[in-house]
Amino acid sequence: MDELTKDEQKRYHRHLILPEIGEKGQKKLKCAKVLVVGAGGLGSPVLLYLTAAGVGTIGIVDFDIVDESNLQRQVLYTTEDIGKTKTSIAEEKLSKLNPHVSFNLYKTRLDQANAEDIIKEYDLVIDCPDNFATRYIVSDICKKLNKPHVFGSVSEFEGQLSVFNYKNGPVYRDIFPESYSSDETTENSQPGIIGVLPGIVGCMQANEAIKIITGAGEVLSGKLFIIDILNNNFNILNIS
Repeated sequence: MDELTKDEQKRYHRHLILPEIGEKGQKKLKCAKVLVVGAGGLGSPVLLYLTAAGVGTIGIVDFDIVDESNLQRQVLYTTEDIGKTKTSIAEEKLSKLNPHVSFNLYKTRLDQANAEDIIKEYDLVIDCPDNFATRYIVSDICKKLNKPHVFGSVSEFEGQLSVFNYKNGPVYRDIFPESYSSDETTENSQPGIIGVLPGIVGCMQANEAIKIITGAGEVLSGKLFIIDILNNNFNILNIS
């Protein structure tokens, strides 16, 4: 396992003094390879906090460009990034946040043809897409390759979070067995969303990934966390 440099020891000091993480856990983070599918509302906080935490290799899958309508919630981007590809902007900004992290960019849509080749290179996958079809692909390939799948979704004021396929735990299809017939949506058919919600759920996704990698705490496997930030309610449902 790679040793931490003096710079890394200083950077991650507040992790190193946590008994649940410590130097051993930080070394695990440094050696970890995490794939983030989608660099939008959920992907933005996931990428920022995984990078800050020192995950050694982060893959980013996204084929989209930055649109002005993204800026209300996709905090990785600014007005000057409009029209640029999300993967290239993400790498530029995240590299400045933490030069100790390496990034692999996939400027493509994750589909049946490429998903297995991409996912097999990583320890776990964090699912941040904006369509159902990609989520089912992630779930199916993670099950096939035995990779943990950190799930998050947001709509209006409600968010959902779970960890699938963790130590033979439930998978996404155990809750939602049937795929939608189409993942094509128009701007008018998409639900509204309060801008802070992806930040809350995305941070929790990053937290679950860090726990999986380091072995700290209880992973949200076999449970579905549901949060309603309009009325300050949350529930944790057991997945049978």
